Amino acid sequence: MSHASYELKAVARERVGKGSSRELRRNGSIPAVIYGDKQAPISIALDTNEVTKRIHAGGFMTTVATIDLNGEKIKVLPKDYQLDPVRDFTMHVDFLRVSADSQVSVQVPVHFINEEKSAIKIGGVLNVVRHEVELHCPADAIPEFITVDLAGHKIGDSLHISHVKLPAGVTPVIADRDFTIATIVAPAGGVSEGGEAAEA
Repeated sequence: MSHASYELKAVARERVGKGSSRELRRNGSIPAVIYGDKQAPISIALDTNEVTKRIHAGGFMTTVATIDLNGEKIKVLPKDYQLDPVRDFTMHVDFLRVSADSQVSVQVPVHFINEEKSAIKIGGVLNVVRHEVELHCPADAIPEFITVDLAGHKIGDSLHISHVKLPAGVTPVIADRDFTIATIVAPAGGVSEGGEAAEA
């Protein structure tokens, strides 16, 4: 399952535009917008420190949050955020409004296990093609990551999405092919007779 849900307090923004956004940031707030679920978008402001803390904690884009807007609790999923390219602080966040039966598309990280039980142990190199996979998931059941088991795989093997056991109700966005997540390749110097990687 994804990271534990959390709540952010927000205030409605009356004025929108560059001038008011700059003023918000000067006062320690971030402009944000909530959209989706066939309702009108809502412009809000959030506490900069709270949002930055959540982004750096990991799992920000795959965790459903609750926004408390003047007492109204709105369930949302972060869809995008902008960082200042120079000073690395959060400039803006887009949230998608979700409900219990919402289906969402999210980029989920890939974790690899059992490297020591594969050709990597004798010097093979794991060539990761996709560090994240885009999945269709129920909004309330977004996996924190998906796991690829490398046990028994040899040099030259490709690991595809079909090798991954996905949770119930979760499907890859790319549905027309069994795409590659990683391959195990020989090191640049090849593998010696004894199974050790030769010096490149």
